[in-house]
Amino acid sequence: MMKGVTNFLVTVALLYLGCSLIASAYDPAPLQDFCVATENSPSAVFTNGKFCKDPKLVTANDFFLSGLNIPRNTSDALGSNVTLVNADKIPGLNTLGVSLARIDFAPYGLNPPHIHPHATELFVVLKGTLYVGFVTSNPDNRLFTKVLNAGDVFVFPIGLIHFQFNAGSTNALAFSSLGSQNPGRITIANTIFGSNPLINPDVLAKAFQLDKNVVNYLQKQFSSENI
Repeated sequence: MMKGVTNFLVTVALLYLGCSLIASAYDPAPLQDFCVATENSPSAVFTNGKFCKDPKLVTANDFFLSGLNIPRNTSDALGSNVTLVNADKIPGLNTLGVSLARIDFAPYGLNPPHIHPHATELFVVLKGTLYVGFVTSNPDNRLFTKVLNAGDVFVFPIGLIHFQFNAGSTNALAFSSLGSQNPGRITIANTIFGSNPLINPDVLAKAFQLDKNVVNYLQKQFSSENI
């Protein structure tokens, strides 16, 4: 039991070390899609980061989080669960340019194709066998894939579509370090077919070379408007 806890702590420490090296290159970059300036402070919602607490009021708890060792629920349709640890969970992470994620997989569970627009991801498997990959940008659209086992590490470059799939019949567990305090996440299928409001089906039918009825069906699957 003690050996398992030690391995868990060492893994998390290594993730943060690797992530800190990645983060220094990116996070004075924007932490959100846009930041409309305002001179009226009551109208301010957030800055490029978060407003800062008075240092005299800071405590050790501002840099602490427990419970990341607890398995998450993976009973959804995809069979995966991502637990993001960012400045919302640990206030002391604000402006430090790093975040962390625990990813739980049910047997044959999928973390679907998605993008982190603000961060490179360093991904390490703790349990199970995962098939992972990413695709480069146009015009090559080259696919890089690898089958990972416990102890293996893989890098997903910033802004590229990537995925993780549990290739085994048992639960799997991985942790990711992300080179931004707000890595962002754009899940491809949800974004394309579940936007609010919906993209005109004629646009998607032509873009994907699909019958319009297929597009309508996909929008019903991903859009809360049609559920």
